[in-house]
Amino acid sequence: MPLSQHAALPRIANAFGTIFIGFGLNALLRPEHALTFFEWALPTSLPERQLVTSLIHIYGVRDIFMGLAIYAAAFYGTRQSLGWTLVASSAVAFADGAVCWGWGQGQWGHWGYAPMITAVGAMLVGVLDRV
Repeated sequence: MPLSQHAALPRIANAFGTIFIGFGLNALLRPEHALTFFEWALPTSLPERQLVTSLIHIYGVRDIFMGLAIYAAAFYGTRQSLGWTLVASSAVAFADGAVCWGWGQGQWGHWGYAPMITAVGAMLVGVLDRV
């Protein structure tokens, strides 16, 4: 059986989807806590605080979307569509880390898990089937 057909891969993908939804809900309900994943603090001035809170809410909705997209690909799509959805989601995590790196901290909170999502996505796409 090719590795891309392993029964555990969609379950692992759904676990990543659940994690993204959890991050998103956290950002919507506790924006100040969500900033800790970036190792940033909420500004003290009211206009800056409102702006950052609004941006964190956007981040939360984005993460919920990614989780739901993973679920949809797992339940209604092909293994390849699920794999590419995971690879795209990992690219978002890499980009979040790059932004943190540009600010001098917080990148490993994103770069630590992004390769795992990439690897599962690559397996679903069939990259290791020919090995």
